Amino acid sequence: MPQLPEELTRMIQIRYAVSQPFVASFLAGGVAGAVSRTLVSPLERLKILLQVQSAGRTEYKLSVPQGLAKMWREEGWRGFMRGNGSNCIRIVPYSAVQFSSYGFYRRHLEASPGAGLPPLYGLFCGACAGITAVCFTYPLDIVRTRLSIQSASFATLTATQRRNLPGMWGTLVYMYKTEGGPPALYRGILATVAGVAPYVGLNFMTYEVVRKYLTPEGEENPSPWRKLCAGAISGGFAQTCTYPFDVLRRRFQINTMSGMGYKYKSIWDAVRTIVRQEGVKGMYKGILPNLLKVAPSMASNWLSFEMTRDFLKGLDPDAPQVA
Repeated sequence: MPQLPEELTRMIQIRYAVSQPFVASFLAGGVAGAVSRTLVSPLERLKILLQVQSAGRTEYKLSVPQGLAKMWREEGWRGFMRGNGSNCIRIVPYSAVQFSSYGFYRRHLEASPGAGLPPLYGLFCGACAGITAVCFTYPLDIVRTRLSIQSASFATLTATQRRNLPGMWGTLVYMYKTEGGPPALYRGILATVAGVAPYVGLNFMTYEVVRKYLTPEGEENPSPWRKLCAGAISGGFAQTCTYPFDVLRRRFQINTMSGMGYKYKSIWDAVRTIVRQEGVKGMYKGILPNLLKVAPSMASNWLSFEMTRDFLKGLDPDAPQVA
């Protein structure tokens, strides 16, 4: 039997490796994260600016169109993308770990491969996947938050100061050296996990339920438009339920920055202070731009993930068709 050329053998090995379920989900998750976050970067940054604005600050007491216009006037198109580079650097591994770990946990709870899970099992697997992803990528998330707000008009900055703001690596080093070493890079992680676990769990559970409902009888996959719809519904529902945790996460990530007007001692102290000073609506600051960006973000996230994953799984020479 003649031997295959070395290049062809290597190509077959690579195709087989990337088509394995865990690897395919990992790579597809990374692609999905980068695509979805870049599409909604301006709204993501506006949401953060609204979240971190405390009582008595009015720089971003604006509507969504006014806030976006203010960003454009003060910083141009770079303002829309401020922090997106570090966000993509964070979201690619975060999304990759999240999707691949969800598949890993799911396979261990399914009665048989492809049998599906009851909604509560999906909720549990999603929560575990969210916690896993946060633990791996949290320092990049806190740096993304710092980069998103450091050039905004919360403080008076000269033109020279704006041009010389530190980047991702400089911010990491500065926090490590001046704010307490490694713990500084994980500040706010408890509030993050408290919000991410139910959010990711609800997101995965809702997507699976809605996707199944939107799949025509006798078929295994809905159309791309139905997948987009399922992603938008799941993201909006999960985000609305868990949004106060996201506000707490942002506040704690910049709790040591000067000029912000607050220094919280604990999660409960933060909740009491926010509600007392800003009302219950303070726990929902920034939710409008967030909901406006969640629908296209999660829709493109799920569609990009499924399309990329199915393409990679289809590279397997022994299983060219993906169910």
